[in-house]
Amino acid sequence: MNATDRTPADLLRSALAADPAQPLVTFYDDATGERVELSVATFANWVAKTANLLQGDLAAAPGDRLALLLPAHWQTAVWLLACSSVGVVADVGADPADADLVVSGPDTLEQARACGGERVALALRPLGGRFPQPPAGFADYAVEVPGQGDRFAPYAPVDPHGPALRVGSTALTGAELVERARADARTLGLGPGARLLSGAAYDTWEGLSSGLFAPLAVGGSVVLCRNLDQLSESGLAQRIESERVTNTAVRQAP
Repeated sequence: MNATDRTPADLLRSALAADPAQPLVTFYDDATGERVELSVATFANWVAKTANLLQGDLAAAPGDRLALLLPAHWQTAVWLLACSSVGVVADVGADPADADLVVSGPDTLEQARACGGERVALALRPLGGRFPQPPAGFADYAVEVPGQGDRFAPYAPVDPHGPALRVGSTALTGAELVERARADARTLGLGPGARLLSGAAYDTWEGLSSGLFAPLAVGGSVVLCRNLDQLSESGLAQRIESERVTNTAVRQAP
C-alpha cells in the first residue's frame, strides 16, 4: 500500500492498482453454507456502484451520518468503503432516529423506520439476492444497485481529516482510521499477501479492523466468517488449510 493513502477509499484504490485479481474478501455464513469470494476488482466494482447509489439516488453528501445496521457480511464491507468514497460517516449500530439515512438488514427493519431520511434494506441473501417482497418504506439494495455506474467520482474531494467512522465510543477520521488499521496490522503480524480469518463481529473497532481494514491496509485479504460457532473444530482447521489462512482472529461474529 502507498504511504500517501489517507482514507479507506485510498487503500482500496492502491489495492486495485497493485493486483486487481487478488482475493480481498472471502465470506462464509456457517448457518446457511454460503461462500462468496470477491477479488479486489469485483469488490471495488460493488463499492463504485454503491457509492454512486449513495451520492446520486440517495443524495448523500460529505459529513452526512449513515446508520449502518448490518452484521459482519461482505455487503457491509462494501457499504463501509462506499461511505468512505463519498465522505459519508458510517455510524455502525447507531440510532437511526439521529442519522441522515439508514442501511438495514432484514432483522433491524423496524428499528430502521425511526430514520426520517432515506432508507435502504438488504436481504443479505446468497449472491446478493433481493427481498421476495420489498419492505415498505425502503429501497431494496439488490434492486437499486445493479444499474449504477461501474466508475465513481465524488462531487467533492473527500477530506481525510473529516469524520469517517463511528462504532461504539470510537470515532475516527479517514486518516486516523488508516493509521489505526496499519497499527493493528502490525500487531496482528499482517503483511502484503497475508490472509486473515476473522470471526469477529462488526460491532467494535477491533471487529471492523480485523474483518476488513487491517488486511486492506497492508495489501492482504480477509476470510470473514459469520456464525463461526456453528463450525466444528475440524471444519475450522480444514477451512484454515483450504483458504491458505496465515493469521486468525476468531471471536464469534453474530
